[in-house]
Amino acid sequence: MGRLEGRIAIITGAGSGIGRSSSILFAKEGAKVVVACRSAEAGEETVRMIKGIPGQATYIKTDVSKTDDVKELIRKTVKTYGKLNILVNNAGIAREEVSIVDCTEDIFNEIVVVNFRGVWLGMKYAIPEMLRAGGGSIVNITSTCAVEGIRGMGIYSGSKGAVTSLSRVAAIEYADKNIRVNCVLPGNIATPMFISHWSPNGIERIKNISPTKRLGQPEEVAQAILFAASDESSWMTGQVVFAEGGITALQPGF
Repeated sequence: MGRLEGRIAIITGAGSGIGRSSSILFAKEGAKVVVACRSAEAGEETVRMIKGIPGQATYIKTDVSKTDDVKELIRKTVKTYGKLNILVNNAGIAREEVSIVDCTEDIFNEIVVVNFRGVWLGMKYAIPEMLRAGGGSIVNITSTCAVEGIRGMGIYSGSKGAVTSLSRVAAIEYADKNIRVNCVLPGNIATPMFISHWSPNGIERIKNISPTKRLGQPEEVAQAILFAASDESSWMTGQVVFAEGGITALQPGF
């Protein structure tokens, strides 16, 4: 029996990268997966990949920054599968590097509304359904940027740090209701968003300073997310799991 047998899981940002890899892995482990993302083409492709396993999945078009979209995502999930057990808040965006002073309000709002508000909305509307189901597991995907200072990434880093703090509060508020909330912090992962953000020279520099001398793969982060979502982490809530090849353990200059 799979580690998520009988569970209903929503994964946002599931059209590519970590979200897609997690969706496929969850389906392999027995979950019925709701693939949520803005791009119908990408979302339906993830569903096709899951059905080829074979596994069970459905696509629901979702912009996590929009309240009505998130409410409809939860409503359709429960209508389709009868309950909700797992929520993986993975959807996120990054923009070009810009200093705190040079950052515009438009860029600030665009990043925060997806990366922070989107996670809050997901929990706000998923938790009542988890309570009705007798409990659940929420995994919020942030970033090593939440605990590192990286020039030009102030607003992105701030949004990820905010999610980490919000997750701890949610974990405490619902710990006695059998709902767990944990964070997975990836770092330097070969996702389409990461590759498009850096130049080839920048990627090589990142590889060279990493203890592993390579980028992580989305499938590797998906394994950490699976652990956090499954009963194997049943005594863990309000915690942060790093999946970053040791980069945050590296002392600068060494």
